[in-house]
Amino acid sequence: MNEHHDRSSVSHAAASGVDVLSDVLRSVRLTGSMVFLVNATTPWLAWAPQVEAFRRLVLPASQHIVSYHIVTAGRCWAGLRNAPPERFEAGDILVVPHGDAYFLADEPGTEPAYGPAEAVAFFRQMAAGDLPSVVNVGGGGAQQTQFICSFLGCDLRPSNPVLATLPPMIHMHAAAQSTDRVRHLIEFARCELSQRSAGGDGVLLRLAELMFIEVVRRHLETLSAAQPGWLAGLHDPLVARALALLHGAPARRWSLETLAAQAGASRSALAERFAHYVGQPPMQYLTHWRMQLATLRLAEPGCKVLAAAQAVGYESEAAFSRAFKKCLGVAPAVWRQRSAMSAAGHGCED
Repeated sequence: MNEHHDRSSVSHAAASGVDVLSDVLRSVRLTGSMVFLVNATTPWLAWAPQVEAFRRLVLPASQHIVSYHIVTAGRCWAGLRNAPPERFEAGDILVVPHGDAYFLADEPGTEPAYGPAEAVAFFRQMAAGDLPSVVNVGGGGAQQTQFICSFLGCDLRPSNPVLATLPPMIHMHAAAQSTDRVRHLIEFARCELSQRSAGGDGVLLRLAELMFIEVVRRHLETLSAAQPGWLAGLHDPLVARALALLHGAPARRWSLETLAAQAGASRSALAERFAHYVGQPPMQYLTHWRMQLATLRLAEPGCKVLAAAQAVGYESEAAFSRAFKKCLGVAPAVWRQRSAMSAAGHGCED
């Protein structure tokens, strides 16, 4: 792993003609769900239970919800429940990618005055539009903290390599934000929440998506060359080239030999480097990514299983169905039916 890692761009994959990060974020159906502003005065505490307690209330068609919060004024403590808290200053961002319970508070060690049922009821009211976009909490003390709360839906299965590589919690310090892009987006969102106008909901949801993508990009910049993980692999020239090739033509009849030849490496070198960063062999990664793309096709109204199979490189419906069931545990037709029910708000499990 001694090869020099050029960090002059977000990824080598993008330089290869395919923006792999954008491809993944688009294909896992990243969707803004809920954005609101909190004005807190001491003493105060806000907390969220595990995401499965409220996911279906907020975005029933999504398999998962990512939570993140941006401190826009003041300071606070925040972190995962049952973990040491961290100090957050204005401009800092808290991201909870994997659905763990977490909190924000004026002081560390503060115990919540309400339980999971009350927290879930709050999310139900906010998702239904029964609460204002600016929420006031706390005891009315002199010290004030303001933060934006945002929630995003996305797919988990069969493949979400971005989410899989993120830690349980990200604390992005304001000083680490190397450009003004995040600050501009934050200010735009704060103004939109404070001064609502027609079309504001759509603007806020798009802003939520943009801010999260920018956070992922900034997190990518902090990863070391030796650190394993899919995101870190975007910094490795060989792995990035291989990912760009696979994402650029997922339906092609790839083999390790053809992929290595086009990436400019031996099969053994590619297999070793790819497994180190991505955590699985290239052809296994391709199969999972094809199944992710197939789920998108199957979610389209009237899409036949054979059409989805052919779109991701399978000539045989039977072979595709076997691969799909091995990867996801259910047949493509069953997945399609459950996805349609979930999109209709019936809360069917994927």
